[in-house]
Amino acid sequence: MHRFARAYRYVNLLSLDIVLGAMVSALFFGAVLQVEIRVYGLIALGLTVWIIYTADHLRDAHNIRKSAATPRHRFHQQYFKALLIAAAVAVLLNAINIIFIRKQVFVWGMVLAVGVSIYLFVQRYLKFLKEICIACLYTCGVLLPSITVTQVELTGAHYRLIVQFMLVALLNLLLFSWFDREGDEQDKQNSFVTMFGESTTRTCIIVLIAAGFALTLVSWYFQELTRAVNVVAAMGTVLTVIFVFRKTFATHDYFRLVGDAVFLLPLLYLA
Repeated sequence: MHRFARAYRYVNLLSLDIVLGAMVSALFFGAVLQVEIRVYGLIALGLTVWIIYTADHLRDAHNIRKSAATPRHRFHQQYFKALLIAAAVAVLLNAINIIFIRKQVFVWGMVLAVGVSIYLFVQRYLKFLKEICIACLYTCGVLLPSITVTQVELTGAHYRLIVQFMLVALLNLLLFSWFDREGDEQDKQNSFVTMFGESTTRTCIIVLIAAGFALTLVSWYFQELTRAVNVVAAMGTVLTVIFVFRKTFATHDYFRLVGDAVFLLPLLYLA
């Protein structure tokens, strides 16, 4: 068990669990929207997510002029050159791979790429929007391979499910911001909690939990997309448990391992 936990920690440090979670989430929405996600689209999504997360971590690691306070940033400092080369190779592979994806996915992927570029540019000026922007971009990314080609007529139930998923993504990011606040302050890294404080962040987390629960109740009342809604509700429930028992999950960064793993729960829908 100890070996498994240690191995998974490296997977987490490399953001590979985030990549897998994004691919699983894309397959989840593909099933909901009755679209068969092609392997090239999945590969493009996985590589893109890994490139963005790794580039962001490398930038932060480079800007920290001392040994970083957080394990993730220390890891990226220690293996900076190797990860930079790996990211460059990933960009090259992705450039080749996107030739084979659906035209609609490619076009909207370029639109999303522009959105990501704008976010990276304005982040230095609108640092308080970091978590919100990432949650929106992540949700758009996992939706991209299916929503751009689906023949299903989208209803209110679909939009509620998408919003519910985005709230889970934002809740995940705010929780991480909460747990990492001391390390971010030491490294002078900006996040929602360092900008607005613990009290405001705690209130926002509670509001997100309540909003997700309310959307679940509405979907249950109308009995629409119940299975899919239950899966996303389960994701939110796990994150809620992490928040309620935050002292326990703060030990050895368990919050990060479990928090990122919630995006694997849509496998239950695909089973």
